[in-house]
Amino acid sequence: MGPSLSLRENRGMSIDTAEFAGRVALVTGAGRGIGRAIAEGLAARGAHVALVARSSDELDAVVAAIESAGGLATAFVRDLLDDGARDRLVDEVEAACGPVAVLINNAAIVDPLGRSTDVPLDAFERALRLNVVAPAVLSFRVLPGMLAAGWGRIVDVSSGVAVRNDAMIGANAYTTTKAALEAHARNLAAEYADSGVTVNVYRPGVVDTGMQEWLRSRPDGEVATGLPASFRRLHDEGALITPERSAAGLLERLSSTETGQAWSV
Repeated sequence: MGPSLSLRENRGMSIDTAEFAGRVALVTGAGRGIGRAIAEGLAARGAHVALVARSSDELDAVVAAIESAGGLATAFVRDLLDDGARDRLVDEVEAACGPVAVLINNAAIVDPLGRSTDVPLDAFERALRLNVVAPAVLSFRVLPGMLAAGWGRIVDVSSGVAVRNDAMIGANAYTTTKAALEAHARNLAAEYADSGVTVNVYRPGVVDTGMQEWLRSRPDGEVATGLPASFRRLHDEGALITPERSAAGLLERLSSTETGQAWSV
C-alpha cells in the first residue's frame, strides 16, 4: 500500500497538485473517516472539493485543514435523506464551485441492526434511500455535465459485504444496500462505456471509523447476532486500517480509465 494521502500526513511529501487542478470534486460523508481522508487527498491533488455532511462542526474542521495546507474546499451542510436538499445539491455545488468532474458517493448508514424480523420497515427503507437512492440520484445529476465535458469520475464507496453476504449477520439492510449499490454502478458503467466518464465501486477494507467505534460500543444483547463482539475482536486484533490508508487505495486509481470495476484497498 502506498503512503497516506491525507493532507495532515502529507506535509513534506511530493504530491502532484496538478492532477485534478481546475476540477471540482463532490464528496458526500466528508466530515470524518474515509470521506474526510478522500476529500483531503483530492484537495492535495489540486481539486476544489465540495464537502457534504450533516455536521457543520465536522465540515468546518475539514475545510480548515484543507485550507491550512493550501487547498480549496467549500462546505455544504446537507442531509441526503431530505429529498429536496438532495435534489438541489448538485445545482448548488455547481453554482458555488463549478461543474462537478468527480463524484465520490461515500455517505451511508449501517442501521438498522438486529434480527430482520424485528427491524422496522421504515428503518430498512431509510437505509435504502441513503445508501442506494441518494448515490444514484447524485450520479444522474452530474452525468450530463460530465458527458458534455467528455470526462468524469464517479466512485460509489461500497463494502466487502456486497459479495460476502454472510459477513455481517444482523445487518441485512446494510448488506442489501451495498450489493444493490454495486449493481447500480456496474450497470451505469456499462451504459456509459467509452464516454470518458467512468463509474467504479470501492470496497474500503475494515477501517477504524466512527461507525466501527459505534458498533464496538453497542451492548452485546442489543444486536442479537453478536456484531458488537465481532467488531471489538477485529479492533483488539489490530485488523483495522486507518481512513487515510483506505483513501489512498481509491485515490491512486481515480485517474485511470477503468470503468465498471470493484476496487479494493
